[in-house]
Amino acid sequence: MKYCTVVNCMDGRVQRSVLDYMMDRFDVPYVDTITAPGPNGILHRQMDGAAVRAILSCVDVSVNKHHTVGIAVVGHYDCAGNPGDGEHQNMDTRGAVRFLRSQYPNTPIVGLYVNERWRVEELEVADS
Repeated sequence: MKYCTVVNCMDGRVQRSVLDYMMDRFDVPYVDTITAPGPNGILHRQMDGAAVRAILSCVDVSVNKHHTVGIAVVGHYDCAGNPGDGEHQNMDTRGAVRFLRSQYPNTPIVGLYVNERWRVEELEVADS
């Protein structure tokens, strides 16, 4: 069985489009889904240690038990958990991707943005 992993917002409006994108992007039948309100901001700013640890604990299961082939972190339009425009979302998502890459250096990690049409866009993220 092949899995990928998504760290996604809990907002139900983004779930289906992200799930479909992930299955296609990583060519897998299963997506481990970790949700929280505004997880891109949580992972980028790391101000809530308990929330960061909770997310990483879930990612650890996916990486170590399901041998995930890739991880994505998501920001989206009109996020209630991490309010801000697209530029704000993308900055947090890029920071979250860099943080996750430091934790899981052997796993491909991408950043996604779900726009106002609920379509997924993959972000370019530099390593530094």
